[in-house]
Amino acid sequence: MAKKSIADVDVSGKKVLMRVDFNVPLDDELNVTDDRRIRMALPSIESVLDRGGSLILKSHLGRPKGKVKPEESLKPAAEKLAELLGREVAFATDTVGPDAQAKVAALEPGGIVVLENVRFAGEEELKDEAESTTDEQRAAKKAFAEKLGSFADIYCNDAFGTCHRAHASMHTVPLLMEGKPKTVGFLVQKEIQYLNDAISSPERPFIAILGGAKVSDKIKVIKNLLGVCDKVLIGGAMAYTFSLAQGGKVGQSLVEKDKVDLARELIKEGGDKLVLPIDTHCGDEFKNPNCNKVVVPAGEIPDDYEGFDIGPETAKMYAEIVKSAATIVWNGPMGVFEVPPFDAGTRAVAEAIAESDSISIIGGGDSAAAIQQFGLADKVSHVSTGGGASLEMLEGKDFEALQVIDEA
Repeated sequence: MAKKSIADVDVSGKKVLMRVDFNVPLDDELNVTDDRRIRMALPSIESVLDRGGSLILKSHLGRPKGKVKPEESLKPAAEKLAELLGREVAFATDTVGPDAQAKVAALEPGGIVVLENVRFAGEEELKDEAESTTDEQRAAKKAFAEKLGSFADIYCNDAFGTCHRAHASMHTVPLLMEGKPKTVGFLVQKEIQYLNDAISSPERPFIAILGGAKVSDKIKVIKNLLGVCDKVLIGGAMAYTFSLAQGGKVGQSLVEKDKVDLARELIKEGGDKLVLPIDTHCGDEFKNPNCNKVVVPAGEIPDDYEGFDIGPETAKMYAEIVKSAATIVWNGPMGVFEVPPFDAGTRAVAEAIAESDSISIIGGGDSAAAIQQFGLADKVSHVSTGGGASLEMLEGKDFEALQVIDEA
């Protein structure tokens, strides 16, 4: 899925409309508490500025759902970007309104403006195909997208975290920018390289490790990866639904009883490719590190206990399997990694991945948080910036937001 990169186009003297993911956490004083997503966009931003282009940045923050919420303004993100770049960054108090138009018109080569939160506009997340969507709303969405597209000579998508969403700023805008270059930034380019290309032709053995709470969240991922992987290792709370499907005792563990038949089908379909835990680390009080604890064989959790992590034998077994891998994809923790000692399983898997010589791809969300927490992010090949997007790419889904980008 090779797409034209922002590096492939001449930006000198031109305006680039770049969709970034500045959905950063803010504290009560509206200060950015984690600037990782802004820093991840810097290579694409600096590439345009250093080559004499000017930039119009658009992003969402939070879930305002079409309402203007001062606590979800992008102004703090714009200020953090200015600090990181060491140069002035203009901020428009609207997205396509008078202030945005004025600040875009005033842009000089090397200049940069951040538009206000695109999700303050109801048109951003409007679903064209929904039965409840009226023709008037569709026309408003098109007009919104046309205004955004008219700001620039070049479009660039560097927001992987929302690539699985066919939102106006992701899909409609480039679709309507006819005759203008449509590119991806370095961040999205790297995500495609690892999550799509590496999986479509992986070096083998190819091992997937899937954790998290619900089988239902990862049904399609499991099915897709069983078709392409040599082994799929299961951890997290969803392992207890599989355990229940095998007739095991799960105590007070989180299970999806309505997905037991599905888990049974996946066990049958997966055969020896699907690897389940052989022991479980349990506790009798959620998120209490001082609770009573016991390690039991899988499927033998006491009635008053809840499974919080894979057990030490499973961790050892998974680490051995990981050592033999040439390609590894990991999405979802093995347990309640935020609460020691129930972080042991997730830590063991993370360390085994970090110590291997494999191509190692860490899905976004909790997996990314865990690898960062353990200080191992620089020991793996790639840490995805998009939890939901990485999952859907692992499912093998096509993204409309990427289909409208020019081919390389």
